[in-house]
Amino acid sequence: MNTATLRAADLLREKALSTGVWVLLGVVTSLFGLFLTAYVMRLASPDATAIAMPWQLWLSTAVLVAGSVLLHQASRSESRSWLMAGGLCGVAFVAVQCWAWQALQAANVVLTGNPAASFFYLLTGLHALHAVGGLVAWGNVSGSPGGDRRVALCARYWHFLLVVWLALFAAFRWITPDVARALCGVSP
Repeated sequence: MNTATLRAADLLREKALSTGVWVLLGVVTSLFGLFLTAYVMRLASPDATAIAMPWQLWLSTAVLVAGSVLLHQASRSESRSWLMAGGLCGVAFVAVQCWAWQALQAANVVLTGNPAASFFYLLTGLHALHAVGGLVAWGNVSGSPGGDRRVALCARYWHFLLVVWLALFAAFRWITPDVARALCGVSP
């Protein structure tokens, strides 16, 4: 094949990957949107009580912000150092999430304790699973030569994970059973 044909094939592959990432983000947005809706509806029930959020969630948020910034920088430069640092922040995010779960369990906030706790574990676990998937992609990109265009796709995914996490964290912090009852039109 000549150089022009190879470039055209690379461009098509790049566009297909970009489209695939956008489709994935749309599906995952729908998934989290539906689960958040179910969370609010379930939180409106009489047996729901708010749970105290562990301080580790603030740390995990900061780590995820840092990872997103570092991966953005990696997508704008040729430096693999930014890429490695961003991925390490992703690993740290998952580790801090596990630490937050341990803190909740130590406070007797268990999976079956009440609807708020159940959905907290479900949503944070689902988000952590998507973060692990992002780490698999990051490992694939960081281990391959010439993956600079794919670094931008990886950064896009991490930015998305950050936005989803901020929405989840805000919901956990501010949607109490009383707020959920008001949103759902249920009297206390």
